Amino acid sequence: MKDVAAEAGVALGTVSKVFNHIPVGEEYRLRVEEAARKLGYQVNSYARGLKTNKTNTVALIWPNLRHPFFASLSDAIIGTLMKRGYRTIVTITNYDSTAEQQCIDLVRQNKVDGIIALTYNPNLEVDPQLPFVSIDRHFRAEIPCVASDNFGGGQLAAQKLLELGCQKLLFLRQGSNVAGEADKRRMGFEAVCRERQVEFESLYLPNEAGFAPFEAFLASHTHDGAFDYDGIFCNTDRLCYEIQKRLELLGLRVPQDVQMIGFDGIQRFDSDDYYCSTIVQPIPQMAQTAVDLLLSTDRSSLPALICLPVQYQPGGTTRDCL
Repeated sequence: MKDVAAEAGVALGTVSKVFNHIPVGEEYRLRVEEAARKLGYQVNSYARGLKTNKTNTVALIWPNLRHPFFASLSDAIIGTLMKRGYRTIVTITNYDSTAEQQCIDLVRQNKVDGIIALTYNPNLEVDPQLPFVSIDRHFRAEIPCVASDNFGGGQLAAQKLLELGCQKLLFLRQGSNVAGEADKRRMGFEAVCRERQVEFESLYLPNEAGFAPFEAFLASHTHDGAFDYDGIFCNTDRLCYEIQKRLELLGLRVPQDVQMIGFDGIQRFDSDDYYCSTIVQPIPQMAQTAVDLLLSTDRSSLPALICLPVQYQPGGTTRDCL
């Protein structure tokens, strides 16, 4: 660092502050960064971490990055951390609860400053000294959880379908059977249906079963070319896309015969022609909130759950877009 200080014409302490992301005057910061580039100097984050017990590295533990919502939220979190001077390690668990614990143990050994995780293991062992923020799964009071308003989103989806003239509603959920905040989408949906005394059904599609349960349900509830349900709320936009394809194979038209609403706010998938109506999760705010909680210097007063508002966005799967 002495060479960088000499090249930049600043004190050694100024160089140390810049490399450790401590605020200095903009002119000094630019001079130090330019000198470091000119000399080819790179900070050894691991060595610095051994000395300061801080590596400016955060781990993301994610089920996968194939799901559009997971990918979008991951990207937003990485960008938010980068603005705060943090690098990111991303680990993928493929919904394996054992792998989740292994990932936590592994990244802890690599001296990360904290973990943001979307997990499916309610019995994770987490070092209480390591900052940890959970996404969409509130499994321990001392670990803050960031989620969108899933219950309100389920209510909003049911209300919109009824406003648009639907008379018999269906809720479809695909994914893990581990309880989490996302289960509240069904609860909110069912609460509105019961309050309005609307006939409804809720159907769970286990990951391992694929779409066979829905295809069987569709076959048994279609009579003379008409499906018994004219409004469907899917727990993700991706599921909405897959279900629409199966409806159309039977000659059912969306949204003329069946109206559909998804959840996440992704909306577009394989085809530019596809654009679903959806309950939008506030991805930028979720990322910002998760990072703020993780990097908070006062961890004694962190909220157990922060629930962020959602909104309805019309698309091509409801009649308000015709």
